[in-house]
Amino acid sequence: MKRILLSFLILALSASAIQAQKLFATKKGQLKFNATGGVEAIAAVNNQVDSKMVDKTGQIVFSVLIKGFKFDNQLMEDHFNENYLESTKFPKADFKGFILNAASIDFSKDGKHNITAEGTLTIHNVAQKVSVPGTLTIADGKLSVMASFKIKIKDYGVTGLYIGDKIAPDAEIVLNCKYD
Repeated sequence: MKRILLSFLILALSASAIQAQKLFATKKGQLKFNATGGVEAIAAVNNQVDSKMVDKTGQIVFSVLIKGFKFDNQLMEDHFNENYLESTKFPKADFKGFILNAASIDFSKDGKHNITAEGTLTIHNVAQKVSVPGTLTIADGKLSVMASFKIKIKDYGVTGLYIGDKIAPDAEIVLNCKYD
């Protein structure tokens, strides 16, 4: 009986020492990009960003289907998918990394926090290490993340006749995710 009681006491103390982690998720995040280099706007939006984040570790993942990007011009969308991003061959882009200062954020309190996420961004099957500044907001227990950064298109193996002319060599990426 003493062993059972002692075992239960040790288990109870261990359980209270372990802090529960919370997983935040969304499949409705938004990712915009703008690579306008000439007269015509080269911009698209994808409203189907899948993202998950763990509060205590700061682990964060974003995934997006390339064919989910919508342009105002259907012909431009076709060229984007067929000639530049080759979405049949490379259907997804993703980011896997960590929010560096997640341990300093109290996820149980409302607030706005400047963050930096470091990890690997993979586009067109080319992975690059990136550091992305952003803002994490907690309001009424709901979490949202916003970030804006630039990438060099050719760094991801994307080539094409008009890059640097009609298409800017850098693309601005704007991310907005509201988690459930």
